[in-house]
Amino acid sequence: MSRYSVTTSIPYVNGKPHIGHALELVQVDVLARHRRQRGDEVRAQTGTDDNALKNVQSAEAEGVTPAVYVAKVAERFVGLGAALETRFDDFVRTSADPRHATGVRALWEACAGDFYRRGYTGLYCVGCEVFYVPGELVDGRCPEHGTVPETVEEDNWFFRLSRYQERLERIVSDDVVRVEPLSRKREVLAFLRSGLEDFSVSRSVERARGWGIPVPGDPGQVVYVWFDALANYLTGPGYGTDDAGFRRWWEECPERVHVIGKGIIRFHAVYWLAMLLSAGLALPTTIFVHEYLTAGGRKISKSAGDAEDPVDVVARYGSDAVRWWLLSEVARAGDTDFTVERLVARANEDLANNIGNLVNRTVSMIARFGPAEGDDPGATALRRARAEAAGTIDRALAGFDFRRAVEAVTRIGDEANRYVEAAKPWAGKDRAVLGELLATCRDLAEHLTPFLPSAAARIAAQCDGAAIAPVFPRLG
Repeated sequence: MSRYSVTTSIPYVNGKPHIGHALELVQVDVLARHRRQRGDEVRAQTGTDDNALKNVQSAEAEGVTPAVYVAKVAERFVGLGAALETRFDDFVRTSADPRHATGVRALWEACAGDFYRRGYTGLYCVGCEVFYVPGELVDGRCPEHGTVPETVEEDNWFFRLSRYQERLERIVSDDVVRVEPLSRKREVLAFLRSGLEDFSVSRSVERARGWGIPVPGDPGQVVYVWFDALANYLTGPGYGTDDAGFRRWWEECPERVHVIGKGIIRFHAVYWLAMLLSAGLALPTTIFVHEYLTAGGRKISKSAGDAEDPVDVVARYGSDAVRWWLLSEVARAGDTDFTVERLVARANEDLANNIGNLVNRTVSMIARFGPAEGDDPGATALRRARAEAAGTIDRALAGFDFRRAVEAVTRIGDEANRYVEAAKPWAGKDRAVLGELLATCRDLAEHLTPFLPSAAARIAAQCDGAAIAPVFPRLG
């Protein structure tokens, strides 16, 4: 038995969640459920990033206080996780969790030797909550949001990021921290080798509208949102509040995995690692960077409102269909366009027509012809697919290849349906064939558990004699 800690990034709560947020929640849920199924101790964490200027602006637009606004929107993210049937051990709200402010102050003090105060002028994107140099802009606009950054002049605390350039290059290039996939590791190394500049880690209280965690010893400044937000990976396990929990789930945990979107890679694979080095704390072992979901070829965003509410999609088509599409259709490299039509087509093909049809035929024939008994020597290909599935899933998820993992499950369904057509158990009432099919359905329930937990339970129940009903009703 080993220990495994895995986290989502935490989204800004400046608008309701979109389908892109569902992707990361499901990916982390699958990783956690898979490792629990293999007997490991697991801690899965998510949360919300409350202390951002964009959240303050959204609250002002609605005429409410930031505290009221972020609490309301954070509940939508909690509701999304529930709708998707995800299971997390902790949810950190950075503005309301008492552990977080305490831990952020402790981290600030641990990094104090790398802070200095200075004034500067820069191009600031509120959407990214980051300063850009002119060369990073595309036609003068933020490469992530397409907006023109505002010129900001401030006097803040800075972190000596440049001090850590050589160490960070070695850490990433030698896979001390494994960045997946390889293309993203190369991106991080290119960024590091281009030279690192110190970055601001605080904001004036005036500019932050008084919202945020005060800088220790400097009441005129609040901790910059990225320094604050990244600390959630430590404050959840107990940094600054629970020494034993922090040692168990961070410092001494063999695997510490972050799952993040590609737009925030520099913060996690550069800034965050430097902050941990400065504080003398353990680094994450792995950072998996996923691609974006798009709508009409464009990145989905909360502010644009250009995608359906994922909770509504789940209400119409079920969590199984949504989870399955996110796992089977989203590419490991390159963005993936989301449409309801694609979701319905994939659910009908893989779930209703393949796995669901197999389970229904099997339990119906057993109910009609009697108990399934024995083994069929002719089920060679089917047995091979069943025998290979667990190893394929293990290897695929170790490499964060969710598509390959679920393909191992559908391959069993493909082989089993071919076997049914060839063996024709309804003709000879062959109980050995039914025995193979029942064993196959039980294996499918086992393999589906991390991916579709409720459906897996329904399949297992029908294999044990529960009332027969479609496991995956066909979607219209």
